Amino acid sequence: MALTGIQIFKLLPKTNCKECGVPTCLAFAMNLASGKAELDACPYVSDEAREKLAEASAPPIRPVAVGKGVRAFKTGGETVLFRHEKTFFNPTGLAAMVSSDISDSDLEAKLKAWNALQFERVGLNLRPELVALKDANGDKDAFAQKAKTIAETSEFNLILMTEDVEVMKAGVEAAKAKAPIMYAATEANADDFGAIAKENGLALAVKADSIDGLIALSDKLTGMGLKDLILDSGAREIKNSLDDQVAIRRAALKASNKSLGFPTITFPCEMASNLDMEGLIAAMFIGKYAGIVVLSDFKGEVIFPLLLERLNIFTDPQRPMMVTEGIYPINNPDENSPVVVTTNFALTYFIVSGEMEGSKVPSWLLIKEAEGLSVLTAWAAGKFSGDDVGMFIKKCGIMDKIKHQNLIIPGYVAAIAGDVEEELAGWNIIVGPREAAHLPAFLKGL
Repeated sequence: MALTGIQIFKLLPKTNCKECGVPTCLAFAMNLASGKAELDACPYVSDEAREKLAEASAPPIRPVAVGKGVRAFKTGGETVLFRHEKTFFNPTGLAAMVSSDISDSDLEAKLKAWNALQFERVGLNLRPELVALKDANGDKDAFAQKAKTIAETSEFNLILMTEDVEVMKAGVEAAKAKAPIMYAATEANADDFGAIAKENGLALAVKADSIDGLIALSDKLTGMGLKDLILDSGAREIKNSLDDQVAIRRAALKASNKSLGFPTITFPCEMASNLDMEGLIAAMFIGKYAGIVVLSDFKGEVIFPLLLERLNIFTDPQRPMMVTEGIYPINNPDENSPVVVTTNFALTYFIVSGEMEGSKVPSWLLIKEAEGLSVLTAWAAGKFSGDDVGMFIKKCGIMDKIKHQNLIIPGYVAAIAGDVEEELAGWNIIVGPREAAHLPAFLKGL
């Protein structure tokens, strides 16, 4: 953020109204400066101050909204070179390419197969987002028809790939409901493509033969009033393309080069002769630093590891993934079913609940708020103490659902059993297994 906390404070109303959630405007300003608060939390900031603060707080790489519907996403918006410095914000979009001369039946089959590539992981639905439709022969009617089919019969958003102005116009008209990305404006067609993108409010990819060429095109298009650009340096050799990705990110973040302050698009499909190698290249670009990666196809054995890598890289390291505190019934429990308690760390929840479901034993799973920490870490941090667990049992509502007074705690925190018993007079505290994998046999043996 360009402004310090004190500079931000001078632009705030200084009412100390507390409606933002902190006691003073100075505290709110400090939170804004450190990225821990949003300006919209202040209900009394003036329009003039809001404009100044929004401009000052804008990320050095512009966030660009891509597509519409359930697979819409944002790319760009990044503020650091390395994830451990803060976090990466907007996950790399994944696309597969089809040619405009593909038959209707083959396209239908591809879309059906690609749509099925959805994977459940820690409560999230992991899936690719884009289809890149490439103009094969300059036939604008065929291009428009395929764009329309993809837009209307699938969840996927679109990248329209052609350098022909008339073909692009036809594709945009056919798929405009999905707000497709236009690829690509070049030195030869920048005026026409810029006009189409501006008229339709679309993101425009920019392609040049070098970073210097990108800067010239970017400046020209932003001068036309376009804001949402996506950059392609044109490199198709792996080392050169990676060098360009790093150079563009560093120029935007370290040198404040606004001409390069946009997300990028890369094409592993044009750098390898087989899909497995494309997957390796794509894995590299997910980490450094592509906003969108285009493959030649989606196959489960390639897309699944890429989705997992993306999830790991774009998960905020300062904010553990967590689930909501509460009571989770497993296998249709009744008033006599056993009660298990653990923390709200997402991975803990999904491993424990999965083992409990696999046991086929009707059970109650209680998830206690522990700031997303695992059991041992939460216990060490004082977030899963015996007193706290006992108070949670009293207030969570489980007592209204069961007729017994038995509680199973994780084996790794057996030391809290006595404190829980003191808080829950008359209850029998049972120390469960240390590993979730042993839960099924443990529950069956009760």
